[in-house]
Amino acid sequence: MKNIYSIVFLLIVFLFGSGSCSTGKNKNAGSDDSLNTIAPTPPMGWNSFDAFDCRINEAQFRETVDYMAKYLLSYGWNYAVIDYIWWHPHPGDWNNPKRRYGHPNIRYAKDGKPLDPTTIDQNGRLLPAVERFPSAAGGKGFKPIADYVHGKGMKFGIHVMRGIHRAAYYSDYPVKGSKWSAKDIAEPSDTCNWCNHMFGVDGSKEGAQDYYDSLFELYAAWEIDFVKVDDILAPEYHKDEIEMIRSAIDKCRRPIVLSLSPGEAPLDMAVHLRGNANMWRISADFWDEWDKLKENFDLLNSWSSSIQAGSWPDADMIPIGRLSLGGRPHGPERYSNFTLPEHYTLLSLWMISRSPLMLGAYLPDLPENILSMITNPEIIAVNQNSSGNRQLFKENGKVAWIADDPVSGGKYVALFNLNDSVTKVDLEFDSASMDGKFSVRDLWKREDIGVFEKSFGVELEPHSAGIYKLER
Repeated sequence: MKNIYSIVFLLIVFLFGSGSCSTGKNKNAGSDDSLNTIAPTPPMGWNSFDAFDCRINEAQFRETVDYMAKYLLSYGWNYAVIDYIWWHPHPGDWNNPKRRYGHPNIRYAKDGKPLDPTTIDQNGRLLPAVERFPSAAGGKGFKPIADYVHGKGMKFGIHVMRGIHRAAYYSDYPVKGSKWSAKDIAEPSDTCNWCNHMFGVDGSKEGAQDYYDSLFELYAAWEIDFVKVDDILAPEYHKDEIEMIRSAIDKCRRPIVLSLSPGEAPLDMAVHLRGNANMWRISADFWDEWDKLKENFDLLNSWSSSIQAGSWPDADMIPIGRLSLGGRPHGPERYSNFTLPEHYTLLSLWMISRSPLMLGAYLPDLPENILSMITNPEIIAVNQNSSGNRQLFKENGKVAWIADDPVSGGKYVALFNLNDSVTKVDLEFDSASMDGKFSVRDLWKREDIGVFEKSFGVELEPHSAGIYKLER
């Protein structure tokens, strides 16, 4: 009989223990549903930061969504994301001489208690400020805006800061679904050096996972499709909080794209990132500066082996069009400082490296020539459908990237001239293990340019680029 009881016990352990939903942290990988199938291609969309900083309101956001639905959605640009500090009623309006105007830092008393208003619920979860997002009134949160975006056939995202708001800590709000409170899980010494709203959440403490579970339970109720988590990769890599967030997303049972920021992400955490996030920033904040664009060549090359379905090294938002409305967040209000050739270089690099594509400008007055660039279906196909993406060479200001077209069996080639003068950039076919004759199509111009054997080259303007499709 003892043997029979032992067998029954082992069967119970196997059937119920191995199949139960773990409340522990996910150490390495999210489920296939949470990663590979949610973002099988690099996400494409728009984020409010480059144009509006932390000050966007509902009317401005809906205007952008309308523009996207009319002009961009049919080309794959389907995510619309509200960036940071959406819980503050009037960000940038206070008189705080120790902080630059518009920076979303709150004032606090000597004991650290916030002096500025925060929209927050009784479980320490931040809510959209109704002064800026009136449809959130009555406890609706972002659900009405999500419904509006979904009604356009698009997907809706938000930015959040890592951790728990200091207002929750000083009020010691209870953590939903647990016997713990904000003071039990928060780490007041763990703060962001550029946005002081939040305290880190200590993953070793009871209640920490429950807090993150409660956040994503709320986001799932709002029907959020994309969450960008900030202050989590650099200057310190917050491994425990990444894992708690991954676990919370898996539990909430909603397909939410997880984006991690800011960069540079540590390259030695590539396996961990591929197992927990859909996209992660490989660079610091990227703006319309040629030197920063040149730096991203090396960063994207370093991360190219990590490109895979569901997990995408992220070169940051695309700063083309009108930026920094009202003189924030970076420099004066302006149209992008990139020259037209530099626009081709930026977009060609993001496309051939399969970076996520997130526009950042004020879209309703996007110049027609820029709109035509970002709605070129042959160029977008490189980003969305290629494979084996890698840098072939980078020398003397000449760069070549190559990728496979799994549909036709051909090759995509991007050639770049980083020099300050017109330069011919050549691709020797044998350097890419190619032989024979190839027909070449210029994807930017959308025209065939001839048949080439052994090599193919083009003269490029200073700081310019081209993308070509080569087929036998």
